[in-house]
Order: sequence, then C-alpha cells, then structure tokens
Amino acid sequence: MTPKEVLVFCKSKNIQLVDVKFCDFLGTWQHFCIPIAELEEEVFEAGLGFDGSSIRGWKGIEASDMLLMLDPSTAIVDPFPQVPTLSIVADAVDTITHEPYNRDPRNVGRKAEAFLKSTGIADTAYMGPEAEFFIFDDVRYGQDTRSGFYYLDSNEGIWNSGREEFPNLGNKIRHKEGYFPVAPTDTQVDIRNEMIMVMKECGLQVEREHHEVATAGQAEIDLRFDSLVNMGDHLMLFKYIVKNVAKRHNKTVTFMPKPLFGDNGSGMHCHQSLWKKGKPLFAGNKYGGLSEMALYYIGGILKHAKSLAAICNPTVNSYKRLTPGFEAPVNLAYSSRNRSAAIRIPTYSPSPKAKRIEYRPPDPSANIYLACSAMLMAGLDGVLNRIDPGEPMDKNLYELAPAELKKVPQMPGSLTEACDALEKDHQFLLKGDVFTEDLITQWIDMKRKEQDQVRLRPHPWEFHMYYDC
Repeated sequence: MTPKEVLVFCKSKNIQLVDVKFCDFLGTWQHFCIPIAELEEEVFEAGLGFDGSSIRGWKGIEASDMLLMLDPSTAIVDPFPQVPTLSIVADAVDTITHEPYNRDPRNVGRKAEAFLKSTGIADTAYMGPEAEFFIFDDVRYGQDTRSGFYYLDSNEGIWNSGREEFPNLGNKIRHKEGYFPVAPTDTQVDIRNEMIMVMKECGLQVEREHHEVATAGQAEIDLRFDSLVNMGDHLMLFKYIVKNVAKRHNKTVTFMPKPLFGDNGSGMHCHQSLWKKGKPLFAGNKYGGLSEMALYYIGGILKHAKSLAAICNPTVNSYKRLTPGFEAPVNLAYSSRNRSAAIRIPTYSPSPKAKRIEYRPPDPSANIYLACSAMLMAGLDGVLNRIDPGEPMDKNLYELAPAELKKVPQMPGSLTEACDALEKDHQFLLKGDVFTEDLITQWIDMKRKEQDQVRLRPHPWEFHMYYDC
C-alpha cells in the first residue's frame, strides 16, 4: 500500500490505534502506539521520533534522538489487541541527515539486497528459514547470589511430572520421538492450526506445520520462501503470532535453541537460492543437480561458516544445541539429502525452481535480517571468488571413524570461539557497506559480555560434580 492507501484502509477497518514496530539490534520487535488521529500522510515523510539510547546496542545517550520511517507496504490489522489496531513496521534513520541507521537490522538487509543487484550476479536472493520452537505449559527461572534454577513443564513431556491434568491420560512423547505422531499423543494440533489461521489472516503463506523431533511441544511451522527483507518481516510477524496465540491458550513459546537437556534443540535451517529476471540460477548439471554458481555459493558459506556462527548462532545457549548426537549440523560439509552435513541439497523436486541449498547450523535466536544478510554475503563471496567447496560427503558424518572425522572442519564450540572467528574473518561482510566495522565491533562486544554473564555464574550441575571435592 501507499501512504494514502494505508489511510483509506484504516478508515475501512475502523482502526483506532497504530502500533509502530521495529527490530532492535539483537533481533526482537520493539513498539509504541499512537492514536489513529496522529497518523497523517505527512508522518510517512517526516517520521516519528524515539529515544535510540534505550534500545539495546544502539545510540549513546549523548546522541539518542532517532526517527522511525513507516513502511506502508507492511501495514496489516494487528490480530491481538482488543481495540482495532493497525500494525506497521518502521526503519530507523538519523534525525538530521535522514540517512538509514547502520545498526538497524532491516537496513542491513536492504543493503545486502542492493549489493547483490550491484554485482550483476542475480537480482533476488530467496530465503526460507524453518524456525523451530517449543510450546511449554510452565516456565520458571532465576538466579541470585545464593541460588540458581530453571523449571520447565509440558503436559506431553516424557517426564510426566505429576502435574494435575484432570486426569493425566499418559500418551507422553519420548525423547527424540516427536516426529510426528498423531493426536492424542500430539496434544498441540489445535494450537498450531490456530497459529496457521492467524498467519493466513495476516497475509503470511504457510506451507506446513507439524510436531518436531523433541518431546514437550517442539513444533515447526514453515513459511513459503521470499526475498531477504520480506522474509525478515515475515519471520518477525511469525514469532509475534506464535507467542501470542500460545498466550491465548495459557501456554508459553520459546525460540531458545536448547531449553531441554538430553533432547533435540531448535534449529532454523535456512533454504536459499539466487534468481535473475525471474529465472533460478542454482539449477544445473553438477553435483546434486546444482549449477556451478550454486557450488561456489556453497564454497563461500563453508569458508566463512565459523565467523557466520557469531551471527547465525548468536547466544551462549546456541552451542548447547551444536553438539554431536542430536541431529545438530556441526560438520562443515555439503551433501545431497544428507542431514548430518551443514549444507544439504534437497531432492524433493526435479524442478529447476526448487533447486536450492539448505544451510542447517543457524538457530531461531538469530536476528533474521542480520543472519540472512551474512549468509548471502558469504555465498556471494564464494561466487565472486569461485571458491571450490571440495568434495561432497555422502556418508553419515555422525558415524565416521575418529581419524576420518578429524579431516572434516567443525562448527565453533562456543560463542567465544565464534566471536574470535568473526573478529578475524569479516571483510566479506563489509563489501558494499552492507555491514560496517562499527556494527561488527558492537556485535562482538555485546556477545562477549553475554558469554561472561554465563561464565561468571555457578551452574547447578557444578554442585553435583564438585561440592564434595
């Protein structure tokens, strides 16, 4: 919609309030609300002011004034407030120059798309992230000087905690057996279906939903692929819908990569391909039905995978998922159909339009705009520099002999290792001013502080291992 069309739309829907949403540095939507009378056509030109110093990782207090520029193409009716409310996404800009802010993740995505076009290689990068999540019935956590704990519960968890279910009817999903039994074992059919219906109302294209591998309400709902920034917008809306529908049912959703010990974590496998003038560029007669360009793209992703981890797996908890034994893609290799490799080439369809690569290490704690932009820049580096991805690995990498496994590069084992890699290897991200040194320095600094916050606190299991030493 244009600004005029947004105003007409608001009148037709009896909109009373306008909820302005934007993505912060770490990847969470922030918002404020204005009465509909404040939304005039001039607002789309002038912007709305806010305090950038109160947003994580953004401005200092000495230069805190910022503007949000509303994007009329993102306007929808917000499905959750009681009062008829318009939801609209905005971009952050400087109050004086009106230049897009270099730490605004959505702006990074726009610059990545512009850089792609400037190379002449392609004009569109399609992204299809699969963000897994858990739906829990109860969550409690806390830590202070003398105590620390967390407690999760789900009425379909294998632990069958004894909570009163009026009555408890069993049918609990065992570890690694959640993919995917029918009801009544799968207790969350209705809630996932409601999530899909709300997504459809909001204009999202859903391809499928199902229970995922882990016990205790692990779920996946897949959106149809789209261009980079559009996909970022869609996934932010997706998370908003999933969390709020769960709350309607007195449940809670987390996109935390590894909330459960001893079971599969939540990933965000990201399908990606390049297109030009409406034609797919990843189909060809090379390995897995790919083009030479696609193989070079894979080469770039694999070359930069360790530094990508700091952006695509950006939490301390991310590396509790990236461990062998839980279908985690820790091995930096590529293969057709092979889910034990970091890059899989799906073979569901022979159509050239379906040819894509699936990068499996990312998880849903990532800032979607930054993660997709970083993966695109790594892949483009591979194409521009003709980086050979090496030979594919068609074996089950989880069952390789130790001597053979040593030859396969591995993902970083911690957020600290990932930050070290990004510090050494980020020149590919700076091309076209897509990422800036300022952004990367701030990102690494914040992530190292997160690692320290965990490192400095005793863990409950340490008492089990060391109290009697």
